[in-house]
Amino acid sequence: MMTDMTKGSPFKILLKFVVPLLLSMVFQQMYNLADSVIAGRFLGVEALAATGAAYPITVLFIAVATGASVGCSVVISQLFGAHDTVRMRSAVNTAVITLVTLALALTAAGEAACPALMRLISTPKNIFEPTMVYLRIYIAGLLFLFLYNTATAIFNGLGDSRTPLYFLAFSTTFNVILDVLFVSTFDMGIAGIGLATLIAQGISSLLAIVTLVRRLSHIPANGTPARFDTHLLRRMSLIAIPSICQQSFVSVGVFCVQGLVNPLGAYTVAGFSAALKVSTFAIMVMNALPNALSSFAAQNIGAQDIPRVRQGVRACILMSEVVIGGIIVLFFLAGEPILQLFLGSSVNGPVISIGLEYLLIVAPFYPLVGIKNCCDSALRGGGAMGPFMVTTLADLALRVILAFALVPLLGFAGVCYAYPIGWVIGTSISVVFYVTNVWVPKYMRQAKRAGYVLRPIEREVAAQQPQEGQAVPAPAKRPVRRHHLHLPRVKHS
Repeated sequence: MMTDMTKGSPFKILLKFVVPLLLSMVFQQMYNLADSVIAGRFLGVEALAATGAAYPITVLFIAVATGASVGCSVVISQLFGAHDTVRMRSAVNTAVITLVTLALALTAAGEAACPALMRLISTPKNIFEPTMVYLRIYIAGLLFLFLYNTATAIFNGLGDSRTPLYFLAFSTTFNVILDVLFVSTFDMGIAGIGLATLIAQGISSLLAIVTLVRRLSHIPANGTPARFDTHLLRRMSLIAIPSICQQSFVSVGVFCVQGLVNPLGAYTVAGFSAALKVSTFAIMVMNALPNALSSFAAQNIGAQDIPRVRQGVRACILMSEVVIGGIIVLFFLAGEPILQLFLGSSVNGPVISIGLEYLLIVAPFYPLVGIKNCCDSALRGGGAMGPFMVTTLADLALRVILAFALVPLLGFAGVCYAYPIGWVIGTSISVVFYVTNVWVPKYMRQAKRAGYVLRPIEREVAAQQPQEGQAVPAPAKRPVRRHHLHLPRVKHS
């Protein structure tokens, strides 16, 4: 069900939208863990290592698919909020054609470069062949990965976070069933795990695309949408490319910090890895609200209702801090049992102590992450990708630089303190960008400086209709550059 986020209580709309997103993240984590768990239990250590060794490569493809879908979601949200259904459907057509082409190109390049990529990450010889088998099957299914992410982004842009949840739940469950069937019954080994993922994701993505086409066919449009629009492609690319870079840089940053931790010993590596998984899961939960805010902000910016965007940001920060407060209390009261879930009951005390040290140092600073993510969502929803990239890269670069500077002085504690210091500075930059309104589209700022008020679309159109016995308002004397959405302009009264 599509949701017009330009009407109703921002708090209630965001709350309703975010619950399916939270559940989607839970299923996504199950999806990511299923292959590794079944490989380890049914096929042994080498198969488990093979799926792990392929991860640094697969995460790059995921970064491209996810980042590209962000650009589609923001532009489609803006056009949906502006009630420009013809161009919105043109944007959908353009997004699907572009991302299918990109997926096919990456599939061909990935299959050809697969051995070189594996040697680049120093894949051990004893797992080189099984890793190659798994990775080739994964790359063969890139088209389905891109189709699913594209459909999910479009649904989210239309205010529908439930439909992607249904398809993800189906895909996750079906993947686990096929994993067990192919490995235990048909004895297909690591190839069976890769094939199960390909089939489950393929069926889910095709069902999602078919459902999307049917939903869009029910949206009335006063005109014929273009099959491909280069202007809309350029708009989506301006958002997608920075998002792809941001996701890729985050992965590189994690690898850099891991390189600092590895020489500190096996206990430290194990404790940090477990704590990082726990912290990453918590941050993903925190990100559910800001992700919902991006669609909310984009729709209301398309509707030219900037005050409503600010209401949404305030509501999102309030809800985020409530969730974060619960996470902090949970870590302080039950941090050790939580780490045991990831490490196993047989792991000794020093490893748990190291993981707990990390969690208890970084957790009190999670409220800053909540504020930063909400401000960044406004930047992304408004298409201000330059400032968005500045905040992301500043936060990431500072964490890596501080870790390199502090580890020689403080040991593992240097890694722990690098994260909150980076968050303090990164959040400060994000807040400055938000309060200075760089996320408000340029045409709106120009109209305001020229003495015009751009009202929400429904009220603006109504304002253009003269009431009975009322004269038609005179046209504006000072021209203001028209926005590409061709929305009516109203002189300040």
